Amino acid sequence: MKKQNQELRTIAALAFVLLLSLISCARKIPKSQVDPDAYAQELSQWQQKRWTDLKSESGWLTLVGLFWLKEGENKFGSDDANDIVIANKQLNAHAGAFTLKSGVVKLEASQSGFTVDGQPVKSIELKSDDADKPTVVKLGSLSFQIIKRGEKLGVRVKDSENPDRLNSKNTEFYPADLNWRIDAQFEPYNPPKQMPIVNVLNMESAESSPGAIKFTVDGQEYRLDAITEKDEPRLFVIIADKTTGKETYPAGRYLYVDPPDASGHVVIDFNKAYSPPCAFTKFATCPLPPKQNRLPFAVEAGEKYKKHL
Repeated sequence: MKKQNQELRTIAALAFVLLLSLISCARKIPKSQVDPDAYAQELSQWQQKRWTDLKSESGWLTLVGLFWLKEGENKFGSDDANDIVIANKQLNAHAGAFTLKSGVVKLEASQSGFTVDGQPVKSIELKSDDADKPTVVKLGSLSFQIIKRGEKLGVRVKDSENPDRLNSKNTEFYPADLNWRIDAQFEPYNPPKQMPIVNVLNMESAESSPGAIKFTVDGQEYRLDAITEKDEPRLFVIIADKTTGKETYPAGRYLYVDPPDASGHVVIDFNKAYSPPCAFTKFATCPLPPKQNRLPFAVEAGEKYKKHL
């Protein structure tokens, strides 16, 4: 099964590289031709969307729990006697159980009010976030979803009425700086290389890197390995730099880069580097920057960090 999954990831990554080679509509815009005022407005809109997404009813600020499942029955509810204890007045003392058997998770609800897609449920098989359409179970302001990390399956719990969401204030950013919007070159790996990534829970996964982004700062050339994400045409990059753990989040930051044009040209915009979900909740499983993506200089651009937890 592991070999089959690895082969599928390799095929997907090869398809991604082929997709990149077919995209040719983007053109290189010299920095001198980028209007500073228009760019500042664009960046302000991006920052506002970032905050809107964080504070949405399903955003990271709604997370209230993450519980890894054991094989067999995992009883849940508000009572301390349960395997999964969720202190929420919307849950009965014994609300039901998540049963894990040979990689399949089922919900058996003993409390009424659980729904999926607006329809009441008592017993249902739950698809994880590894599936094309994960199952989201709702109860009032609560939602439950199965996540898969490596060979482990867990229940992620969100509450749209979480005080962290209702009371959290906006994030902070460095001032817009066009010097951190850098013309770069995408250099594909053929074949895509398997890149080990460790997350904050010390779990390791083999991610597929379709190539590296090569750019220059102060006359020195640097490279960042990108990652292919499911159903995402952009390149995903995890970075750390000399601001990490000081002005920016200690576990690094994330960044998306639009696909390259036919010549391999891309723009890496560090003004759009942002903090991972772990900056806002202890119930996320954030991947950490690989060693080769730790930059030896300060990237004073993008999202700063102020403690939310």
